[in-house]
Amino acid sequence: MGHRDDIPDQENAITWHSVNANKMSLAINLSKPEAKQVVLDLAAWADIAVESFTPGTLDAMGMGYEVLRGINPRIILLSSCLFGQTGPLRDFAGFGNLAAAVAGFYDITGWPDRGAAGPYMAYTDYTSPRFSAAALLAALDYRRRTGEGQYLDFSQAEAATHYLTPGIVDYQRTGQVPSRRGNSDPDMAPHGVYPAAGVDKWCAIACENDEQWRSFCREMRREDLAELTLSERHEQSVALDDDIGAWTKNQSAGGLQIRLQRHGIAAHMVQDTSDCMNDPQLVHRGHFPWAPHPEAGQVMIDGIPYQLSRSAGGFDWAGPTYGQHSMEVLEDILGYDGDQIAELAIAEVLE
Repeated sequence: MGHRDDIPDQENAITWHSVNANKMSLAINLSKPEAKQVVLDLAAWADIAVESFTPGTLDAMGMGYEVLRGINPRIILLSSCLFGQTGPLRDFAGFGNLAAAVAGFYDITGWPDRGAAGPYMAYTDYTSPRFSAAALLAALDYRRRTGEGQYLDFSQAEAATHYLTPGIVDYQRTGQVPSRRGNSDPDMAPHGVYPAAGVDKWCAIACENDEQWRSFCREMRREDLAELTLSERHEQSVALDDDIGAWTKNQSAGGLQIRLQRHGIAAHMVQDTSDCMNDPQLVHRGHFPWAPHPEAGQVMIDGIPYQLSRSAGGFDWAGPTYGQHSMEVLEDILGYDGDQIAELAIAEVLE
């Protein structure tokens, strides 16, 4: 997680500002017994509760699903952890990169002559919200029809396995175990990222069929290669990648992108942060809005990647500071009076 202006600070994490925009923050010390009642009062008010403790932790704290359901029969509780609430790996505590390794992603990403690379960052942390959001929507629909809440046991590793479906099906069909093959693709060649003019500049290029390959050869002035079939291009992939790289390294990545796209070839420059922020398509859609922040003044965040016909999206504030909305939650949502809040402060719950 990067930090604004490269200054490490708990209130300065860039990703925090984006993923927690428009959320309210109540910071309480759960090690204090008085904090438990605050959580239970929130459960009585809430439609949904989401937790990601190691399995068994919530029950040990006296705030498991049965307790919450006793307070609010309509509540939906989703528990998200690496391997689910049951089984021999239930107590395995870790991060999304570990779940990705167990799920099988690290052996299929990278190059065959190098060690396993793995997908970007804590992979299952980024795929899991898509599945958990769908599960929560389904639970809300069930409650709308029946009036009943429910408990959802979500395993990050199991959900991520969905993205291995092509490899699993291929293994079942052929008996061949997928493994690392770099940027190569069984159905497209060339298929890779090639150097462009400048320092650390690159362009991704993929030819989906023979017609695109012939167009690419005309652009490279290499008509002598134009009649190579897909299987021949695979057989000569190392030499072809060298030829392509020798040509692209003198080309502007952005200019190459435009020229190849005009030939109907899938190509795009590899954009760094500056390129993304100035990308005309993202600028047009307002993808990087500014949002107010109590310490930074304003911070740039990731916008909403979809636009609705009736509802206007957007954010009133960036990710909050820890405990920024404690008074709003305690007073406005839970209805605590000044004496109750003072007692929590004296008990060191609000720290």
